[in-house]
Amino acid sequence: MGFPGTWMTESESMVYRVVPKCACSTIGQIMYYSDHGTFFEGDIHDATSGLHKWALEDSQPVISERVRAHKAYTFTCVRNPYTRILSSFFDKICGIQRNGERYRGKLVPMLIQKYGIEVEGDFDQITSFRRFLLFARDTIRFRKPMDPDIHWSAMSSHIATFIANGGRYDRILWTENFNDGMADVLQAVKTPIEVKLEEVPRFNESEGHGPKRAHPVEAFFDDLSMHLVYEIYKRDFELFHYDFENPASRMPVGEIDLDEVHAKLSS
Repeated sequence: MGFPGTWMTESESMVYRVVPKCACSTIGQIMYYSDHGTFFEGDIHDATSGLHKWALEDSQPVISERVRAHKAYTFTCVRNPYTRILSSFFDKICGIQRNGERYRGKLVPMLIQKYGIEVEGDFDQITSFRRFLLFARDTIRFRKPMDPDIHWSAMSSHIATFIANGGRYDRILWTENFNDGMADVLQAVKTPIEVKLEEVPRFNESEGHGPKRAHPVEAFFDDLSMHLVYEIYKRDFELFHYDFENPASRMPVGEIDLDEVHAKLSS
């Protein structure tokens, strides 16, 4: 299976396992800059040179060799499951993508028909989100009416594929404490170009795709939707130490134990 979703600098200074909706655009641009002294023009997800990616056939043997021998500093990044699933909804379901189309073609019309969500005009964001959450649960738990999408499948599932195929992480960052975590990564590696984090813009490529969120995070989650979120993301809450009990509590409440993560996600 290899290492899907894995990026590596051309200088082989660092390896990053992408987790969608967890600062991946900013991380990719930092990696690109650390080799080339300039940011990629456009969405870093579209880059086909300047960065090794598992999706590029020529990059696969290089990534495999470095990862399996653990010859490069390796990290990933996680995010509070409550804010991550909300971001997925507003970006991928409500938003128009950069190609000018709805995400995945017939997905949104199917959600409108089968789950009764609305995405146009002054719609009820809370009601539509909770109906989307039922759909996300159905895809993850039952793989119906489709397989789960990478943007709302569990972070632990993304991270586990890397471990199961022979990779090991040196660091897992929190999006909510990004600057401190990324500073530690950059301090641990030697890059061709120095990166000054305070001068790096935030590359939120999904910003502006969808409507602005009209309510605080906690307003979207009643008892039932909190139960659904826990059903879907129980392992994410436990391994990455986010507060399930309080959707308004964005920050992690404990330290990530890398040995625990590798032990629990290795099979």
